[in-house]
Amino acid sequence: MKRFVVRASLFLLIASTGFGPATGQDEDADTLNILYWQAVSILNPYLAGGTKDLEAASLVLEPLAYINPDGILVPVLATAIPALDNGGIAEDLTSITWRLRENVYFSDGKPLTPDDVVFSWRYCTNPGAGCSGLRWFEDVVLVEAVDEYAVRIRFSKPKPYPYAPFVGEGSVVLHSGQFADCLGSGAPTCTAQNFGPLGTGPYVVDEFRANDVVTFTANPLYRESGKPHFSRVVIKGGGDAESSARAVLETGEADYAWNLQVAHQVLDAMAQAGHGRIEVGFATHIERLLLNQTNPSPDLPPETRSIDPVNNPHPFLTNAAVRKALSMAIDRHVLAGQLYGEAGLPTCNLINAPPHNVSPNNDACLAQDIAGANALLDEAGILDSDGDGVRELDGAPLRIHYRTSTNALRQDTQSLIKQWWGQIGVETGLDNVSGAVFFGADPASPDTYYKFYADVQMWTTSTGSPDAEAFLAGWLCGDNPAPNNNWLGRNVTRHCDPAFDELFGQLRRAGDPAQRALVTIQLNDLLVAGGVVIPLIYRASVSGVSNRLEGVWVNAWDTELWNIEDWTRKS
Repeated sequence: MKRFVVRASLFLLIASTGFGPATGQDEDADTLNILYWQAVSILNPYLAGGTKDLEAASLVLEPLAYINPDGILVPVLATAIPALDNGGIAEDLTSITWRLRENVYFSDGKPLTPDDVVFSWRYCTNPGAGCSGLRWFEDVVLVEAVDEYAVRIRFSKPKPYPYAPFVGEGSVVLHSGQFADCLGSGAPTCTAQNFGPLGTGPYVVDEFRANDVVTFTANPLYRESGKPHFSRVVIKGGGDAESSARAVLETGEADYAWNLQVAHQVLDAMAQAGHGRIEVGFATHIERLLLNQTNPSPDLPPETRSIDPVNNPHPFLTNAAVRKALSMAIDRHVLAGQLYGEAGLPTCNLINAPPHNVSPNNDACLAQDIAGANALLDEAGILDSDGDGVRELDGAPLRIHYRTSTNALRQDTQSLIKQWWGQIGVETGLDNVSGAVFFGADPASPDTYYKFYADVQMWTTSTGSPDAEAFLAGWLCGDNPAPNNNWLGRNVTRHCDPAFDELFGQLRRAGDPAQRALVTIQLNDLLVAGGVVIPLIYRASVSGVSNRLEGVWVNAWDTELWNIEDWTRKS
């Protein structure tokens, strides 16, 4: 594997002591060892393809505000959260003004100014950049400096929820000087900047090895005196969720393990060793199946494969009866009870929080119905005409290539679903790809989830904020991953429903919170009823935490490392 190593330009006051998990010995007490089995690929959130990249970057790059584990916005680079009653939001809802903290510096000594915020907006929205964070700047027409410490964001229309830009791990403030030559099509080519960004966060990049290890050292210019408490952080990638859990819970070799998609019985047994504990947090994470609406056949050329749902539709997943039958055949209670335990609940909804956004209309899918699924397919004339056990639609056998990332919990889920689909005459081939690749940002890779070179894909996502507008925009017509946008379009299924787009327009215009909740539920119901997405499990974020580690507050709304500067180790 080719490795790229970059060292930060900042005064590296602390010598690197190598990679690998902590030994638990006293000499390692000043190093925080974190395991992300989906290895980090890039440290620029605007070009990132997966959550693991955003999480690692959050040690360095910060937004104006985070969403805390209670779903409440808290200021980071801003002094306060703008609102109507404090004058931060315009009466006509067309602008929001943020006031920056004073005396905040990037790790090279440059002061944070509104110009950096303005530049970050221009960077992401520059044509040709292939920015994966464009959704955060939906309807933004201008970002401007108001004075030495204030920045105003103007919208093209009233914005009832104006907190998408520069809120959360995916919408951060870049160092305008460092990225000045990385605008437009040059953005992906700025390797040194993308692998070693300079930020305002508690840590600086010491060494970066793509898809392997990232080492950070404490930022001596960090604004909070006496923080962070660890002088060095190592984020080690690779392996799988189970081995990461074991290193924290069973052997005590590491301090923190992220995203433990491991059967709960296995985790409970590991925790009996007494080295670590399981911590969970619920927000809006949903494990779901996405059904490709285009033809992903490997016999097609790259310019056609999984590209055009109109001229190159999927041979059978565009059929409503097939999609509904696939959902009916799944036993979500078995998936939740046997595999997730307290860390997952069966669900029929794409949006599961906050409570006012949760639809009461889809609970029928909670009862598995194999007989009903078979009857539905029979009635639709989708039959096994040649007796091989596989139904056909217009001559196309219902054979599904089902792909996800590599971890034991997802592979167990795949195996169960394959069995259930076999009972309704659907043959399923299982495939899994390393998380570093599946969620990676390499436009040349055939195995990223954006390319969708499979019939069905499975992974977890979330709304990203208590308001679901930016998330639901991922199903709008035309915003499809394709070569001309570096495969970073949001609509991974290539779904297109004019009724959905029209209703989404109502959400964009709705100012009353009750009306927004009503339309959000209707949009959720359209996607669920249409079957282009099949919800499975309302998931908690599950992490393994050393019993010696204090200050951790697992955050399912934002980066789990959102308060890493407060983490300490018991002596």
